[in-house]
Amino acid sequence: MSASAVPDQPYRDFPMPQIVAAQARSWLDTAEVDRVVAPPRPSATVMLLREVGGSGEGGGAGHAGSTGVEVFVLHRASTMPFAPGMVAFPGGGVDVRDADPGVPWAGPSPADWAARLGVAEDSARELVIAAAREVFEECGVLLAGPTPDQVVADLTDPSWDAERASLLDRTQSFGELLTRLGLVLRTDLMAVRAHWITPVCEPRRYDTWFFAARMPRGQVADDLSTEAVKVAWTTPERLLAAQADGDAVMLPPTQTMIEQLGRVEQLDGWLARDVPVHSVMPWPVERDGTLWMRSPVDVDGHGLPAGQG
Repeated sequence: MSASAVPDQPYRDFPMPQIVAAQARSWLDTAEVDRVVAPPRPSATVMLLREVGGSGEGGGAGHAGSTGVEVFVLHRASTMPFAPGMVAFPGGGVDVRDADPGVPWAGPSPADWAARLGVAEDSARELVIAAAREVFEECGVLLAGPTPDQVVADLTDPSWDAERASLLDRTQSFGELLTRLGLVLRTDLMAVRAHWITPVCEPRRYDTWFFAARMPRGQVADDLSTEAVKVAWTTPERLLAAQADGDAVMLPPTQTMIEQLGRVEQLDGWLARDVPVHSVMPWPVERDGTLWMRSPVDVDGHGLPAGQG
């Protein structure tokens, strides 16, 4: 299903997935004074990308004449408390230990990221670390290396599975892992692409920053996450077609990101290009007897500056 543009209005209406429609309907039917709004939890997610036709899991230069990208997606388990059964990118909530100022760091500084994200420096540090930690926990991809210009290329040794497990059970922090292994976080490998906040009608809410990163050469994104029933490398076109056929369900931010990826012709150039990043918080509306998620975005899917949404 594609988003519906409303003429002369600074927003798009996205058809509401049935799995969240009942909650939205209940919220709309509740008197405004009785509505409960949960605070959103800071979180980060990462779109892992490679060129169409790239060689191996790590992508590469691609075949001559190839254009566009593939993205790594998770099909979330139906038992998950948030976005069950939906297509999503690796990611999750900020952990208290993501605030560690001692994390070995390369690339743009926390102050640089704070300016880019429009948040305090401590918050920027947490979000960037959470993004890298979550993508390692969920699919085994590590955006770090032994030097500021290298990336770990081989994570096939079983010891890496143990490292992931110790992050998941909180026996070590991401900073402790990097320090012990003599690695530095490569923040220069990530680019911020969007900022979405879960609608107030949802009982579980996230304040999510969307990052993008090229899949490191030599690494393999796996399917070991217990939060997903399957994973896949896919093109935006295939994913949007699956959504239109009813075989894939996406929330508005995921659909918007996929639509933007469908317009990428050269990956490195797109990652290097700054894009407008403004907060987007959809809200439920009923139109023509159908529930929609109304989202303040422009024609390219970018959030609108404050006062325009």
